Amino acid sequence: MLKITEEEIKKILPSKGPSFKEVKKYLDKYNDEYIVIKCGGSILVDQNLFNNFINDISILNKLGFIPVVIHGGGKRISNRLNEAGIKSEFIDGLRVTDKKSISIVEEVLNNFNKEITESLKKNACDSLSITNQQNNILTVYQKNKELGFVGTPTEINLSIIEQIVEEKKVPVIAPLGLDKNNQVYNINADTAAGAIAKKLNARRLIIISDVEGVLDDNKKLISEINSNKVKDLINNKTISGGMIPKIENCLDVASNGVKGVCIIDGRLDHSILFELLSNAGSGTLIRK
Repeated sequence: MLKITEEEIKKILPSKGPSFKEVKKYLDKYNDEYIVIKCGGSILVDQNLFNNFINDISILNKLGFIPVVIHGGGKRISNRLNEAGIKSEFIDGLRVTDKKSISIVEEVLNNFNKEITESLKKNACDSLSITNQQNNILTVYQKNKELGFVGTPTEINLSIIEQIVEEKKVPVIAPLGLDKNNQVYNINADTAAGAIAKKLNARRLIIISDVEGVLDDNKKLISEINSNKVKDLINNKTISGGMIPKIENCLDVASNGVKGVCIIDGRLDHSILFELLSNAGSGTLIRK
């Protein structure tokens, strides 16, 4: 953790974020621990939300935390595939990726990765890209033939992340990996983030989405759930459809060395800061 004065902290914190008094309490909580942050949904297509996200990551870095960013890019990929006349098909929430699609997926994710690192640098936060073309850390095998070039991580090279962090930079990871023949594969961003968080033994995995978190029958936010509660919510159909694999992935991560997984709403100002540095938190915290 950086040695940082109270005056410096006050200068770094945004006026609409958590108060200095709250932040001070939490500064030591995540001392020298990894915070893996997966961003997806409209944050990646709405410029204001994107800027807010970049700002929050920069603030964490300046406060001396260790954020590791993994990004999706589904909406951009779908748009580009449409333009190329390729219809997007999904099986259990995973995009079917054929030979033609994978080159578009790769191009979109690598361009987007560069956009994130450059935006962070413009915000006085040094960062470095991790993609299949640059600093690749993800070795994969094919998930199944039906999905085409969709991979499941088998090995993760942590030394690259550790080196970037050592230099006080933020690693920005694209969900792409290579198999043993150097063929590129698309990886579901939640799956990639979960695998990396487990391997890093991260303190937190934060999944930023377009939803408030997990909602109960009355559409009220559930602030904390565990595996027993999740089973009940799946059985009574409160959690359904594409949310089931997302939550099951979160539970798997929370049961394998990561102290907590949070699903938070990226549409709210400074939701990352409120989750990590305030009493109220934001979204749903999932523990085993």
